[in-house]
Amino acid sequence: MRGGKGLVAVHGAAYGFSGHDVLADRHVRTGITEPIWKEHAEMVGGSWPTAPTKQFHGARHSFKVRFVDREHPVAKGLGEGFVATDELYHQMTVLPSARVLATAWSDPATGGTGEDEPILWVNTFGRSRAYFTALGHEVAAMQNEGFKTALLRGAEWAATGAVTLPVDAGAVKPRPDALRVIVVTGGHDYPTSFYTLFEGRPEWRWTHAVSSEEAFAREIVSRFDVLVLYDFSQKLSKEGKGNLRVFAESGKGIVVLHHALCDYQDWPWFEEMAGGRYLTSGQGEWKASTYRHDVELFVKPVGSHPIVDPIGPLQLTDETYKGMRISPKVTPLLETSHPDGDRYVAWVSPYAPSRVVTIQLGHDEHAHRSQAYRDLVRNATLELSWQHVPRSNPPEHEEGAHRHDRTQPHRGRRGLPRDRHRVLVDQGRSSVRRGHLRAWGDPHALRSGRSLLHS
Repeated sequence: MRGGKGLVAVHGAAYGFSGHDVLADRHVRTGITEPIWKEHAEMVGGSWPTAPTKQFHGARHSFKVRFVDREHPVAKGLGEGFVATDELYHQMTVLPSARVLATAWSDPATGGTGEDEPILWVNTFGRSRAYFTALGHEVAAMQNEGFKTALLRGAEWAATGAVTLPVDAGAVKPRPDALRVIVVTGGHDYPTSFYTLFEGRPEWRWTHAVSSEEAFAREIVSRFDVLVLYDFSQKLSKEGKGNLRVFAESGKGIVVLHHALCDYQDWPWFEEMAGGRYLTSGQGEWKASTYRHDVELFVKPVGSHPIVDPIGPLQLTDETYKGMRISPKVTPLLETSHPDGDRYVAWVSPYAPSRVVTIQLGHDEHAHRSQAYRDLVRNATLELSWQHVPRSNPPEHEEGAHRHDRTQPHRGRRGLPRDRHRVLVDQGRSSVRRGHLRAWGDPHALRSGRSLLHS
């Protein structure tokens, strides 16, 4: 530190080396006393008092953090302050070398001191710089935009002595090239864990339509890049059907999830688009499909495909469908051998105008909170929107029918965004994910030639 490096200390880090008991998980006292290390406080710029007249903080509550030094590079331009919901430390010892940037009034009604307490400060130690925040007790507190902005700018100042990050550095901002995703539900209950599949993803901005009528009341081609269906709809106006078909025929991506396979039982086009259907009642020689809840499934990829390659085998508890009418021309992605379900549980539809992936899995929170399932939905959404998925037309479901059609060229696009990490090799299409090079077609069929790497 004396040599000029930076230090960032968050929340309870000031507790260390202050002569107090070492605490275990959940603040259980261990009976071990950590001796005072004077230099630790000198580096941080302060410490907890050895014997406070009150507890170190009152009850967690919401309070206003006010910047009292708005000329320092960390605080400059951040306004008067922000509201935090956190623990409010009080009676901390701040050394003369520290420069307090923000304070908060410690309300006696919540166990506080009735005084303004230091919350954010900076410090110098030799040639080094330190930033300290008394905030950050838990994840929810650290998600606060004001906390994140001050922390990021404080860390930059500690490292460089200057601040270049913008005043909204802690704000959640979608990427400029983020996909526009519309998720359609309605007609079937589902747990709210379903929403977690789409929340917090910088790759996209998503909109929720609570019914198919709402989703397709007007055209969606110009407003969205990917359509995710998780509804159980049987009726749709003529205009709504037209808007859905226009989107499908525009060449954009569609993901059909779980009970959306039951949609529009009397609309043959929907079955053609999805590559299959769950039959809620018998149709001619086809008997009604069946289902079973809470089945432990062991699922594995069928061959190689960018959507499933990073995932590998899945083990999850989910609902099975059996007796679905699946097109013999689909490209299977995932299969299971469970007797209560059909063999294929995910596939690429042969529907030519668009790029459609159908995933039978995804009934409830057991699937929604499975990381493998979350990755599956993510991969399908991203790959369908950014790439053309290779399609094959095997004559029937048989061993080897999942292989991609090697007679068709894989169409490549130049000018892909740099942060999508694509590698284009001749007419073979590959993608870089988690350090692996994976081909869209047969990985052994890639020919040598000039490559273009976007990184």
